[in-house]
Amino acid sequence: MAFFRRTRTLLPTAIRARDSQSSIRPYLLSRHFGSASNDSIVRATLFPGDGIGPEIADSVKQVFKAVGVPIEWEEHHVGTSVDPRTSSFVTYDSMESVRKNGIGLKGPMTTPIGKGHKSLNLTLRKELGLYANVRPCLSIPGYKTRYDNVNLVTIRENTEGEYSGLEHQVVKGVVESLKIITRQASLRVADYAFHYAKTNGRQRVSAIHKANIMKKTDGLFLQCCREVAEKYPDIVYEEVIIDNCCMMLVKNPSLFDVLVMPNLYGDIISDLCAGLIGGLGLTPSCNIGDNGLALAEAVHGTAPDIAGKNKANPTALLLSSVMMLRHLGMGEKADRIHKAIMKTIEEGKFLTGDLGGKASTSDYTKAVCENL
Repeated sequence: MAFFRRTRTLLPTAIRARDSQSSIRPYLLSRHFGSASNDSIVRATLFPGDGIGPEIADSVKQVFKAVGVPIEWEEHHVGTSVDPRTSSFVTYDSMESVRKNGIGLKGPMTTPIGKGHKSLNLTLRKELGLYANVRPCLSIPGYKTRYDNVNLVTIRENTEGEYSGLEHQVVKGVVESLKIITRQASLRVADYAFHYAKTNGRQRVSAIHKANIMKKTDGLFLQCCREVAEKYPDIVYEEVIIDNCCMMLVKNPSLFDVLVMPNLYGDIISDLCAGLIGGLGLTPSCNIGDNGLALAEAVHGTAPDIAGKNKANPTALLLSSVMMLRHLGMGEKADRIHKAIMKTIEEGKFLTGDLGGKASTSDYTKAVCENL
């Protein structure tokens, strides 16, 4: 009965205002990774990616150098042929690099639609066991959208669900795709979501589902969330059907705090939340695995139309690198970079085209470095 006393429906009232540290706290990610000294050298894997990836990766390198981040990059690039050990263009050696270093940063990678090689992003998540995708969505001062004071976090199960990749043709004209939900994966991501909420001073976890229709798969996910919720009596737990969740997010995003959900719902909801604050170009992301493994990434596309033209916006990858630094325990340097990015956007003098400005990638990067 204790569970039902702490579970409640979504009410049309805003979550109590969080303290002044709320804009920084979402970048604290893992309970596993030990704090690193600000002076100790850390070796990290870097995937520059495709399209604009190399340009925005260079921005991160410049900012890290300006602030004195003790990172030694081990660069790996997408292959030109399928590696039989991974069944994709992601090479086995590059994945071994992430496993060895335990930390990495990834630019955007191209995935063909409806044909071609296996998704590069899906390969990395599955092969490396990156079970949780964490995306903080925070309103950025000085960049006006339809919503003010958005401050929520989506936590997406990253390894199964509709993205299990199990599809086959039953008969001609009939294709079947299997949705896989397991107790192990559901408990793992639910436990991470509640731990994240507690660590970051957040008050509520909302499990997003469609268990009214998919009673067994989503029902199992909810059952696992309820079990974990019992261990966190100080955190309000609620369950919200995904279609209602989308409507409420658009009406009033302040109703939500931390959202945890299966894979496909997380893919959709996290992009919706990014739209609330200005788009994927302003949204950081980090994938979390066991034993402190983390791969931060920009989740926007490769933008081949502007690749190599010095027009790309590096904000998303820069903010993702801030998440990476917090994961490493380099809080002071992460704070400096985060504040410099916010100041650059708020000043509005050196914004890239997608943000309504005319500045180049290098102009924006230089402004961030000067604001350090």
